Amino acid sequence: MANGTMAAWIPITLFAAFVQNLRFMLQRHLKATRLSTGGATFARFVFSAPLVAVIVAGYLGVTGQGLPAFPPRFWMFAMAGGLAQILATMCVVALFAHRNFAVGITFKKTEVLQTALIGLLVLGEAVSAAGLVAIMVGFVGVVLLSDAPAAGSGLPWHRRIGNRAAGLGLASGVLFAISATGYRGATLALGLEDVFLRAALTLAVVTAAQSVTMAAWLSWRERGEIGRVFANWRVTGLVGLSSMLGSMGWFLAFTLQKAAYVKALGQVELIFSFLAATFVFREKTSPRELLAMGFLSASILLLILAL
Repeated sequence: MANGTMAAWIPITLFAAFVQNLRFMLQRHLKATRLSTGGATFARFVFSAPLVAVIVAGYLGVTGQGLPAFPPRFWMFAMAGGLAQILATMCVVALFAHRNFAVGITFKKTEVLQTALIGLLVLGEAVSAAGLVAIMVGFVGVVLLSDAPAAGSGLPWHRRIGNRAAGLGLASGVLFAISATGYRGATLALGLEDVFLRAALTLAVVTAAQSVTMAAWLSWRERGEIGRVFANWRVTGLVGLSSMLGSMGWFLAFTLQKAAYVKALGQVELIFSFLAATFVFREKTSPRELLAMGFLSASILLLILAL
């Protein structure tokens, strides 16, 4: 892979992580004030799918390209990744209802280690020794950042992490790892030289399937929720737009680089959250949080230097 292509995935991943942080903030607001877990999850897909379809159609028209063949391997990876992402997103949105949110999000972030393992098992993509060191340094930062002292009300450490939030976080981590590996496998299965078209086509297929799946689920299990999603279009539309921008970034990054490295760099999302909490919401910072940010920053720097 050329050096220019190698470098391109870094700013793309940083952008995707920034937009994802914004989307989770919007989804948390929806979950807290208007919609169910399923509705807040559906909102990310239903407004994103048509936007991606328009982008793909426009890009094909401008470049004069036609639709490629979609091999069975593509459909296997794309559908597995899409279903895993739906379930993972629902787990994260469900986390917002728990006081020990930080614990759950920490377990979610084990997705980086799990992505490395699943990528090796499914795609045969091994992580280098230097890359693994960078990932482990970042994991230390994530652990330090989690489990705020007040969350456990004096309970022992094992009691603080042995709860529903932790279970939801761990489940989301596994599912997001499966999703990332599936998306990388799908983009590679297309075999196109045009990197953007590979990512955009995969995203278009996945978001369309996710929208149909979630619509069927809500029609069956939560009657009236689809109407509430569209009734709150001002916020849900922003969720869809931010989801489309973020997903396009992730898919491009997965096309250019191993999923484990993309996910590891994506932990910069935690730093974005920390900066917003400190400088926008004026929340106080503990010494442990500063130390955690140091580990995360070191991890990101090590990862970039290692590659």
